[in-house]
Order: sequence, then structure tokens, then C-alpha cells
Amino acid sequence: MVPLVVEVTRERAWETLTRYTKSEGLLRHALAVEASVRAYARKFGEDEELWGATALLHDFDYEIHPTLDKHPQDGAPILREEGWPEEVIEGVLSHAEHLSMPRDTPLKKTLFACDELSGFIHACGLVRPDGIETLEPKSVKKKLKQASFAAGVNRDDVYKGAEELGVELDDHIRFVTEAMRPIAGELGLRQSAEQPL
Repeated sequence: MVPLVVEVTRERAWETLTRYTKSEGLLRHALAVEASVRAYARKFGEDEELWGATALLHDFDYEIHPTLDKHPQDGAPILREEGWPEEVIEGVLSHAEHLSMPRDTPLKKTLFACDELSGFIHACGLVRPDGIETLEPKSVKKKLKQASFAAGVNRDDVYKGAEELGVELDDHIRFVTEAMRPIAGELGLRQSAEQPL
């Protein structure tokens, strides 16, 4: 019997994500990566729902599989059981560098390029008075050189992601930052509009 493949929607992806993920930090990371990946889907004329759902789900199993010997590979069977299409599952698997899966589609390249960078931009916003409202690529690049800042972010993945996507690092940083700005409030980043006059 062939399992049913679910319709790929943001609501369904959010439901799956929040069933396995309770950490506010991980949920915010998923939202940041989703915003960036969706923005690239629009730019490239790709399927926003598919790309956005894949981005939301990329770390869905991290709380139950927090180690590289399990994440995300042990999450893939869960997604298959729930009926997620193979394109989503392969996208999720391909963001993990340790699995050495080919990133042979624009979606896979984009997810990898946005994952670590979205997290790093979020970290930059947390230490600025106006969050990411006025964050510029030069400030992000300066912070990337400080090994102690957001030490959990893999710098090699940030550089490699932009290279694989075929975009200049400055342009990539600017694009991802702009994609995240509209949801800065949801990400726990201060917005100038929210500050008292």
C-alpha cells in the first residue's frame, strides 16, 4: 500500500514542527530560516509553500535527536510516516553537512545557505538596540570574524552556503536580513516601531 502524501502547507508544517519542538529558540530559528528561504523562493520564482515548509521542518527533530548521529537522519522516517513528500525530506536531510548529501537543487542550496546565516543574523540582532532594523552586512561580517560571538554558528557553512548559492556574501547577508525584518517581533528582536516615541 502506497502511503498518502500530504498537501504541503505552512499550517501543516507548523503543526508538525510544534508537535516535536517546544523550545522558543528553535521555533524562532525555524521562523527566521523560513522567512529567508521563502524570500529566495519568491526571487527565484519557485514554490513558496514547498520551500517554506521545508525550511520550517529542517530542525523539527532537533529536540528529540540533538546529536549528529541522529539529527536529522532519524527525523526522516517520522516525516515519511506523516506523508511528507520526498522533496521536503531530502531538503531537510541535505542541510546537514555531516550526511554529505548532494545539494543538487535550488531548494537544497538555499536552505543550506540560509540556515546558519539566519541564526547568526538573529544573534547579531539580539545585541543591538534596534535589533536588525539597521543591521548592515559589514557589521555581520565583522562579527563573523569574532570566534567567541555566537560560537555555535559554523562560519564555514555561512561562507560555503553563499558560494554554493552563487551569491556574493554581502548580497546574501543583506537579502536574509531584509527577509527577517518583517518578523523581527516574532523573533524576539526589538523593532524601532515598537519603541516608545
